[in-house]
Amino acid sequence: MSARILVVDDIPANVRLLAAKLSAEYFEVLTANDGPSALAVAAAKSPDLILLDVMMPGMDGYEVAQSLKADPKTRHIPVVMVTALSDANDRVRGLEAGADDFLSKPVNDIALFARVRSLTRLKVMMDELRLRHMASGQIESSEDVVGSAADVQPGRILLLESKDILAAEVTGYLSEAGHIVERARTGEEADKLLDAAAPDLIIVNLRLAGEDGLRLCSQFRSKDITRHVPILLIINPDDLEELAKGMDLGVTDYLIRPFDRNELLARTRTQIRRRRYHGQLRDLLDKSVSMAYTDALTGVYNRRYMNAHLDRQVMEIADTRKSVSVIMLDLDHFKDVNDRHGHVAGDEVLKEATRRISANIRDFDMVARYGGEEFVIVMPNTDLDIATSVAERLRQSLESKAFAAVEAGTSITVTASLGIATTSDPMETAESLLKRADNAMYAAKRAGRNQVCAAEAECGLDSSGTFALAP
Repeated sequence: MSARILVVDDIPANVRLLAAKLSAEYFEVLTANDGPSALAVAAAKSPDLILLDVMMPGMDGYEVAQSLKADPKTRHIPVVMVTALSDANDRVRGLEAGADDFLSKPVNDIALFARVRSLTRLKVMMDELRLRHMASGQIESSEDVVGSAADVQPGRILLLESKDILAAEVTGYLSEAGHIVERARTGEEADKLLDAAAPDLIIVNLRLAGEDGLRLCSQFRSKDITRHVPILLIINPDDLEELAKGMDLGVTDYLIRPFDRNELLARTRTQIRRRRYHGQLRDLLDKSVSMAYTDALTGVYNRRYMNAHLDRQVMEIADTRKSVSVIMLDLDHFKDVNDRHGHVAGDEVLKEATRRISANIRDFDMVARYGGEEFVIVMPNTDLDIATSVAERLRQSLESKAFAAVEAGTSITVTASLGIATTSDPMETAESLLKRADNAMYAAKRAGRNQVCAAEAECGLDSSGTFALAP
């Protein structure tokens, strides 16, 4: 995949070298020769990845990384620090500043492209989620979930390690930091542990006894429960070629043995932080999508979704040859409820009416708030007799017990008028079916309210299914 990479280094030769390598792999390359320029380019061009030199005069790489992560416009851009420093403390300092990884000079091509492809793939996925959420007008709330790495609460970690000594070392470090570690020696043991719940992070040793670590990583990516769980791969210094394959399979980070305790903890925090941000952003997106087709007050489907659902049910008649019925329900004299007891009491009545309706229909029937005090129940595979029986049950449920209006300190008696329309004609439209049910409901109101009428020349309806107004 192609991506836009920002290369930041105060030495022109280093910039040219990295730019040439990236361009040869068809990446678009942007450049900057100091910290302030890097911040300006990042804000203006929004690259998919930043390769950032640590040792620069004036504003060093650590300060640039902190500034990037502090700015909402750039905090989602992955940052890889490129440095000649090899001390673990320098790596930890960079990770704490917000860097996603380190590359050591001279840069190894395999490690470079593995890291670039992995992080840009993740960036594209996160951008897609954020853009979808932005379309709902709630992107501000998604920004709130991003905190510093130090703010991340301990998580649940699955450690896949066959060697007892290394497992004890990793478990000890992580447990001291408050993480809950579950150790599996084999892929089969890992599957059993995953039956309970998805972990926040999976740590896999590439060199598992008797098993292919990369194959297990691939399997984790193919399973629904672990598809979005970050994977931290433990490798040996001579495993860089396997690492490249791992990154292509979805490994999100790696540790080279022997590793430092603080680096393990820093990388763990970074991955758990990313996992939780991804999860919260997806939850926000699911919530905003749900809001698009549910009614905010009652929690049932709204009119837009009901129309689409009814269209599908009617179209399926051509294949199933089974009837579809619609019940249109309207609460009688509901305006009087609002006028006498207030809108808060009216809302209580609507919510309770929704509960009673939902409790008296089948699991595969659908109830939707059509507007105001009107509800529609869509009933697939249902003939007129069954629909009439259900409608009468709904009418009795609403009439039989007064509605408690807690805010108003009283109880309110509510009845409903219901209209039914049924079709087994694949040529009839959903709009026509709904109109016949609506006409039948108004016929019930004309006939005295608190009753059920079907669109079959009853309750004042003529043979065409249209209410016959009195002359």
